[in-house]
Amino acid sequence: VCVIAHVTAVKMPTLQRHEEEKYFRNAEGRKELVPSIHDPPTKELSVVVPSYNEENRLPLMMDEALDYLEKRQKRDPSFTYEVIVVDDGSKDQTTKVAMKYCKKYGSDKVRVLSLVKNRGKGGAVRMGVFSCRGKKILMADADGATKFEDIEKVEEGLRNLQPWPNQMAISCGSRAHLEKDSIAKRSYFRTLLMYGFHFLVWFLCVKEIRDTQCGFKLFTREAALRTFSTLHIERWAFDVELLYIAQRLRIPIAEVAVNWTEIEGSKLVPFWSWLQMGRDLLFIRLRYMTGAWQLETRKYN
Repeated sequence: VCVIAHVTAVKMPTLQRHEEEKYFRNAEGRKELVPSIHDPPTKELSVVVPSYNEENRLPLMMDEALDYLEKRQKRDPSFTYEVIVVDDGSKDQTTKVAMKYCKKYGSDKVRVLSLVKNRGKGGAVRMGVFSCRGKKILMADADGATKFEDIEKVEEGLRNLQPWPNQMAISCGSRAHLEKDSIAKRSYFRTLLMYGFHFLVWFLCVKEIRDTQCGFKLFTREAALRTFSTLHIERWAFDVELLYIAQRLRIPIAEVAVNWTEIEGSKLVPFWSWLQMGRDLLFIRLRYMTGAWQLETRKYN
């Protein structure tokens, strides 16, 4: 298995943007070059929303997020933000729906990146992260399952990690405290799969975080740059590799309980998705252990 993991390892997904992905369209429909995470930050917070066929669920999330962010900015004019919706090669009207918010709030606050082809959730988040202007970068799911105002809890978790070594720290939203309630609503089979997945995560990759898959994670700009530029997996198990990389780099990580509600329309197919994720977890450990993957930093072109 070690030999197979090593021989089949792709060193790193291509980190080149398609020509169309080097631009976003502003509220007037004109093309503008996307900024780079390597530039100095000009916003307090960037929110990256990976979206694939989310025309139905995205409005609920965007309404809640922008309502919170606008109210916070009115309370504190020094607070600045941007929301980046990354359309991961959707086949529906996701980009059109997101552009309505760009036109309503302006392209300085809401930006839409449309990927030429589907990269997977991890690849979409990375594209958004590498186009951010924020000092802090929040990854948030398009389904709005997590209450957006809980960002304040996650921010507190980040502050409590100070002093940040090399300005790097990560704070993860967590649903672990809801596990008993979720078990009562799940079938025995899904519960078994859930426990099996948690065990593999703990045994192979990440020891200290109980819920690696909650899509509500806050990074300092430096932590986002370092972890996402090292990331190999671009699909479902990318969260685990991100946290595995962070642990290997000794980046401090907080886990903070957040309010979470299951929203209909998940893209995960329970058995096959978890089977793929289980394989990815094993390969994460083996490929780093055998040196097939390195903790190297690469730059987007």
